[in-house]
Amino acid sequence: MSEEATAAGPSPDPGVPSPREPASASGVRQIVGLFVVPLLVVIMCVGVFVLFGWVAYDRQSVGDYLNDLRDNRSFFAHRRKQAAYELSKILSADPEALNEEPGGEVELRRLFERTEDIWVRRYLALVLGHIEDREAVPLLIDAAGGEDSQTRIYALMSLGSIGDRRGLAAVQAGIADSDAGIRKTAAYALGGFDEPQVADSLAVLVEDPVADVRWNAALALSELGRDEGVEVLEQMLDRRFLSQVPEITPLQQEEAMIGALRALVRLEQSGKLELVSVLAEEDPSLKVRQAAIKARRALRSEG
Repeated sequence: MSEEATAAGPSPDPGVPSPREPASASGVRQIVGLFVVPLLVVIMCVGVFVLFGWVAYDRQSVGDYLNDLRDNRSFFAHRRKQAAYELSKILSADPEALNEEPGGEVELRRLFERTEDIWVRRYLALVLGHIEDREAVPLLIDAAGGEDSQTRIYALMSLGSIGDRRGLAAVQAGIADSDAGIRKTAAYALGGFDEPQVADSLAVLVEDPVADVRWNAALALSELGRDEGVEVLEQMLDRRFLSQVPEITPLQQEEAMIGALRALVRLEQSGKLELVSVLAEEDPSLKVRQAAIKARRALRSEG
């Protein structure tokens, strides 16, 4: 979702092995001719087993997923990836869920530091941010300067979630990175730090050539009560401008517009009431109209 390329995080699918190729077409015909009915029965049984197995797996506890992550057997790699992903989902929604596992934070740090699986490391970087583990800040700083760009992105996000000033320098270093995804994430993460120099760093990113880097910077500035990004927020409400951003989806357009409307309210920008009113009455998206109606009501009360 940028003027250069979409800098989204990796897909939550850790990947599955490719199916094996059949030995020959004639061999396949013979197998189908002789065993089609028994084979269908077997497939149905296996399908039911797999379905109920994954349903049960999705219902595992935090401790169960930690046990899966501890298993270093090579054939268990896919399950470790899935366990790390499930943990990131659970702890994103409820960080307190880790309390059911004594020593869970220590174990997560150990697993993050020692794992050689890049997918597991990425998801665990997110997990450490979800639980706001300050003891993990040195590990995340190291990961933010690593070679894998997606792990760097997740580590920067987590440093922003934790907001420990020890991580600020690593996040600020990201604003000058050549990778737009890193700059965009750094802009987002900077909003998590209550430090005076943060606003100056974000003001630099408001001038970034990539649209969604500017957007994240403007939104983060609004969280700090700073209005240097107001012009960028207006761009985010211009559908003609949004339609020119390569690879942006309709859903992403809606999210950008709703975020900008909320930012204008935070900044008490009653001078933008006319623009907000037009969106409230004319925008083709019901979600955007509803957000604009709410913003108009708030801005009128402030004015």
